[in-house]
Amino acid sequence: LHAAVWPDVLAMISACNIRNYSIYLKEPEHLLFSTFEYHGTDYAADMAKMAADPKTQEWWALCMPCQEPLPTRKEGEWWASMDEVFHHD
Repeated sequence: LHAAVWPDVLAMISACNIRNYSIYLKEPEHLLFSTFEYHGTDYAADMAKMAADPKTQEWWALCMPCQEPLPTRKEGEWWASMDEVFHHD
C-alpha cells in the first residue's frame, strides 16, 4: 500500500508542513511506528487541514483496515503517542 502513496496525499503532507516522514513496520508483531519533523507554526490547524482533505480521507479509508490501535493509547488517539527518552543532534 505505501509503496505507491498517491501524489495528492504526498502533496497534502508537505502542504501541512510535515517533512522527513517515515513509517516503520515490525514483523511478526505487526507494529507500526512513524516519525516526522513538523516545520509549521500551528500543528493543530495543519492536522485539521489534512484531516479535511477529501483525497487524504480516501487514502486513510484504505489504510484503516491495516491498523489496529493499541489498547493503551490515550483517549482520542489512533496512533498512540510516545515519550522521547533520548535525542542527540
